[in-house]
Amino acid sequence: MFAPRWKKEAKLLHKGAKKFLNYKRDLLEDEKVTQIESARTELHKAIKASDQEGVKAAEKLVTQACERALPRYRRPNAIEENIEVFFVAIVIALGIRAYFLQPFRIPTGSMQPTLNGIVGKKMDKEEFPSWIGQGFDAVFKGRKYFHKEITRDRYFRGDPGEAIIQRQRWQFFTVTYLHFTDGTFKVGAPKSVVWDVLGLKDAIKIKQDPQTGQRRYYVPAGTVLSGSTTSGDLVLVDKISYNFRRPKRGEVFVFDTRGIEGIKNRSDSPQGAGSHYIKRLVGVPGDSLKIVGSDLYIDGDPAKEKSLQLVMRHEGRFEGNPGYEFARGGGRHDREPRWIDDPSDVVNLRTRTELLEVKKNNIEAQLYQEYFAMGDNTDDSLDSRYWGPVKEYNLVGPALLSLWPFTSGHWGFVR
Repeated sequence: MFAPRWKKEAKLLHKGAKKFLNYKRDLLEDEKVTQIESARTELHKAIKASDQEGVKAAEKLVTQACERALPRYRRPNAIEENIEVFFVAIVIALGIRAYFLQPFRIPTGSMQPTLNGIVGKKMDKEEFPSWIGQGFDAVFKGRKYFHKEITRDRYFRGDPGEAIIQRQRWQFFTVTYLHFTDGTFKVGAPKSVVWDVLGLKDAIKIKQDPQTGQRRYYVPAGTVLSGSTTSGDLVLVDKISYNFRRPKRGEVFVFDTRGIEGIKNRSDSPQGAGSHYIKRLVGVPGDSLKIVGSDLYIDGDPAKEKSLQLVMRHEGRFEGNPGYEFARGGGRHDREPRWIDDPSDVVNLRTRTELLEVKKNNIEAQLYQEYFAMGDNTDDSLDSRYWGPVKEYNLVGPALLSLWPFTSGHWGFVR
């Protein structure tokens, strides 16, 4: 109990070498076994004699004898150990992302002021801060600056609507590609920012081919696309809760867009046809929804949830918010019908009881419980008012934390 530390460690090594022999004896040559036993004997003698220097020398002999006993054994170097740790960390991170927590970036302003989307600003290069300031803005504000100049007339490959494509890189970065007949031009900003904020829409000219009479769209030489973009909030989504509880009306949640045809048909909209959307859950199975004025009515009464009432009453951070609005555009006879664009529109969300009744009567139908999603900024939100309810199998989980940018004012738990 009161033995010095070096003697305790020596005894553990002596014992460990014995275990090594017992586990590996059938793989070891007789000569190697003899070397290990001899080294153990020397270590035991040094321990008995309380010879600290002798113990150190014997420990080294025991360690070398064990390591050299198996010809394929080689102590990993620092680089190998770090690579191994790195890959283990990746595996753990992927496991957490797949089953527990997953990051999502907010691309649009449909959830403002609760969560920010990407914001663009037109700026001259002379207005950019120094490289130190740009680095600070990138880390803490999620802001990046870009200055692109088109030095010659460049013609689009057909209609600009088809030749200007928005893509996601590394899941968190939005890039717009301008496909010209002589190559591709890349701008590190969303399509809506490039088109509207930076003024590409106004810069495009039309020239008619004298031989074919075909109209050709081009960007003239000297066009400058210069400005900044501030990243949308990076949100951490809880992917496990819905396995143990039912979704709650009023919470912010993420869902995938599988099978939602109305989203696929709107790939040219500013919000695009992304694989995942984030909205506020305003209706759960069994609810009957309609909009009266700027209020959301559930089962004939104004919504009672605090988060929904804040939107309806324009209170707190929602001051100046228009509240709940009808879907814009025409009525049910449009090419893409809308679900709530008229005071008479009522949406009844399917319940589990209905599904059981269908199954009981042996009616062949693929039915799922339904949920209704709306953005807090309904003035600029592509949501269930346009493409209908979200099916149960689409649910991913509630938004848990806003992680970045640090200066967005939303850092912390999502409300």
